[in-house]
Amino acid sequence: MATLGAACLSPMVAIAEEADFDPATIDLAKLIECRTYQPAQYNALAFWIAGDDNRAALARFGLSETESANPMLRIFTLKAPLTVFGRQTRRIAFASSGPLAILDEADPHPLAKSLDVKATVDTPSKFLGEREISAVSERDDKTGMTFKTRVALNVSTVASHPGKTLAGCSYRIDLAG
Repeated sequence: MATLGAACLSPMVAIAEEADFDPATIDLAKLIECRTYQPAQYNALAFWIAGDDNRAALARFGLSETESANPMLRIFTLKAPLTVFGRQTRRIAFASSGPLAILDEADPHPLAKSLDVKATVDTPSKFLGEREISAVSERDDKTGMTFKTRVALNVSTVASHPGKTLAGCSYRIDLAG
């Protein structure tokens, strides 16, 4: 599953593993809502779900993969509804940088307003907005590299899911020289 692992950097995953982080302990609602977790923890979950033997991960979270018309999104149906942002859904997606709830709302504006998410693209055919939750730069003295971690709340629409609003969190780790 290339889309889940594409944004994951092994040094940050190693940090999560060193802290004995167990991705099975993640609360999906909190992960989607940008509460509690950081990029290394999301990456640990993404690698677990994307792994060759992901059955345990799918079973733990009650996920079954469904076909996706969008190559950038891996779609899952939940066995039980999940409440996020005060709304219930039975479908979530994983993009390269984070999880998204797929909500039965054609108009993204009310949700974006309630979450204080500002639009960067707002046309009749596309909405894309975000609110930065945190941004931190850390220099690794051993390698001289700087890791920039960023967590942002996103609300969007995509052509592959007409009549739906996608909302969730992006967990990014970028490497700077």
